[in-house]
Amino acid sequence: MKILGIRIKNLASLEGITEIDFTEEPLQSAGIFAITGPTGAGKSTILDALCLALYGKTPRYLQAKESGIDVTDIQGSVISQGDVRGILRDGTGEGYAEVDFVGVDGQSYRATWRIRRARDKAEGSLQAYTVALKNIN
Repeated sequence: MKILGIRIKNLASLEGITEIDFTEEPLQSAGIFAITGPTGAGKSTILDALCLALYGKTPRYLQAKESGIDVTDIQGSVISQGDVRGILRDGTGEGYAEVDFVGVDGQSYRATWRIRRARDKAEGSLQAYTVALKNIN
């Protein structure tokens, strides 16, 4: 698998749409690169987004699930600290993680993980997340 791009909207510390395009310079010709930045800049969120789009889960949230801690969501509802839906940025109604990649079959695909609140409103209840995979050749 070769990752072509990652798009993130409203997940954790990354507000709005963030895009990382590995088909453009300087990343296209980079043999290796580092994800750097201060605490809270979104480094782990990039990795979470990659995992969510491809697998619908992340190692970080799987570990948190074992703690048994609940987190208060809006309007007093409660979700588990390990619930991946909790990655949706506070104050937003919807978010997603998308990864474009070339599979081992040479075909290009887009994997998408999407989360939203009821009526796409920031004060709405969290809905079930959706996942999709489509060929983009």
